[in-house]
Amino acid sequence: MTRALPDTGRAPFPGEEPLTDRLDPRGTGDARDTSGARDLHAFIAGLPKAELHVHHVGSASPRIVAELAARHPDTKVPTDPEALVDYFTFTDFAHFIELYLSVVDLIRTPEDIRLLTYEVARDMARQQIRYAELTITPFSSVSRGIDEVAFMDAIEDARKAAETEFGTVLQWCFDIPGEAGLQAAEETVRLATTDRIRPEGLVSFGLGGPEIGVSRPQFKPYFDRAIAAGLRSVPHAGETTGPETVWDALGELRAERIGHGTSAARDPKLLAHLAEHRIPLEVCPTSNIATRAVRTLDEHPLKEMVGAGVLVTINSDDPPMFGTDLNNEYAVAARLLDLDEQGLAALAKNAVDASFLDPAGKARITAEIDTYTSTWLAP
Repeated sequence: MTRALPDTGRAPFPGEEPLTDRLDPRGTGDARDTSGARDLHAFIAGLPKAELHVHHVGSASPRIVAELAARHPDTKVPTDPEALVDYFTFTDFAHFIELYLSVVDLIRTPEDIRLLTYEVARDMARQQIRYAELTITPFSSVSRGIDEVAFMDAIEDARKAAETEFGTVLQWCFDIPGEAGLQAAEETVRLATTDRIRPEGLVSFGLGGPEIGVSRPQFKPYFDRAIAAGLRSVPHAGETTGPETVWDALGELRAERIGHGTSAARDPKLLAHLAEHRIPLEVCPTSNIATRAVRTLDEHPLKEMVGAGVLVTINSDDPPMFGTDLNNEYAVAARLLDLDEQGLAALAKNAVDASFLDPAGKARITAEIDTYTSTWLAP
């Protein structure tokens, strides 16, 4: 049966061909010429999903970035959404961080925070994302002068509104911007563990930013404090450095999930350890290509990770900045892993299983995935 292709959840950038015309999950070369590929895109678009590795500021759509840039005209960020397509073209990971921070600098008031968070949730709902753990870097905003309590109030107000209005449940991961050093670590853990400040939706503690020159072990005391306060450990590791960074995240930071973990595929012993202990990897294929962490999609180690028995989840990282969304990432994974609808449903359930959602919430989304899939495949 051939179904009409629904909205994939993201409008193309100005001048960009539609997502469904750019990707063929089954690798045949042109989704427009393959009804099966079109069906797979449609299946992905309606599939209930969870996302575990997606950044707050990095999820701002071109429309929202342009609006924020217009609010704060003393910036080099373009106020024209069309110009943002060229602006978000990165030469390497360091250049990506530079451009990312230029967008961070647009977030200057609690109203900016609330707008960004609410609109991110709206975009997630359009993709059938039922649950997301959104990585937020409060140090970047508080250090720029936003009142810490007002910041927390803004994200919590948006979180509650998103659940009520869109049905998308958000929880927070507060991460240390590694490039800002131990001062940022101290401030982040203070914001994450002080009862009068810590937001209700906070569930985990992370470490982002560049890895080269930013060793994981130096952050151990801060992760120890966050874990003692009941937060889960989810640092980035092995994105632009080798497997030793992942080992450090596991041993020193007691990581329960690894952000990216791309280089883990170089170390069979590490892959076996991750598989044995069911430590999930938050894999972001398009991001890895955009930041030059991996040269091409065909060289991406996703297949090796899955082949080794590692629990992988598929994520979009900083989706508009990379010209992607979670639906697109599932289509990429389908091609790399040669997945059908059942395989994609299993991938969606991986994310639910690896999440920090409560058991009842996990059961609800898992049942929804199963019902959706069985209905789709019914004769």
